[in-house]
Amino acid sequence: MLINGVPGDQVSVHDRGLLYGDGVFRTLRVTGGCIQCWPRHYRKLQQDCVALRITCPEAALLFEELRRLIEQRPDGVAKIIITRGEQMARGYAPVENMIPTRILSLTPPLDYPGSNYSHGIRLRICDLRLAHQPKLAGIKHLNRLENVLAATEWADPDIAEGLLLDIFDNVIEGIRSNLFMVRNGELTTPNLSNCGVAGIQRDRIIEWAAEHGIPCWVRQFGLAELLVADEIFW
Repeated sequence: MLINGVPGDQVSVHDRGLLYGDGVFRTLRVTGGCIQCWPRHYRKLQQDCVALRITCPEAALLFEELRRLIEQRPDGVAKIIITRGEQMARGYAPVENMIPTRILSLTPPLDYPGSNYSHGIRLRICDLRLAHQPKLAGIKHLNRLENVLAATEWADPDIAEGLLLDIFDNVIEGIRSNLFMVRNGELTTPNLSNCGVAGIQRDRIIEWAAEHGIPCWVRQFGLAELLVADEIFW
């Protein structure tokens, strides 16, 4: 793990990422020493920082720090966390010209059972409902308490994912994934203009569908429509 380019595993108690969840993050797949979809990930990171008015570190700096981690582990899951930085003064309002904190880590790759791909997964329809906040919708910010609470709703290891609806019972996403439904040869994915996280794989699938002439709709829909889909994928 690197914190501002230095090996370590501690941040200041005055860091706004710790105090308020004031920051953003990205999770990246690393395979054979290569960072998958790095330009897309950085663009998303940059966009999220702009939305929260956080200074985004330069791509070259982050890439070099990731490369240092990858030298020790060529396959795994990298995580980039950018917080607004340290602030001694109390209060929610950030001071001017803050220096962001960079936290980079690389952990072993996830090992999903082969049956997830051949036979599908079991999921839980979560009781928790996502609140609406258009200014934060789509952003991968550090305030993930809704996801945390939803993930505590079950302990059955055979349930692989939780389905999240919003306060109006619109289907939004999985706890840690975006979703698509297939019906009559067409794709549909939830509108995330009020809540939810827009991942890069969601963008890639939407673009792939357009390139191959497959209709792909981004709109609101409820659980009743989802349950009659030909298939669902995450």
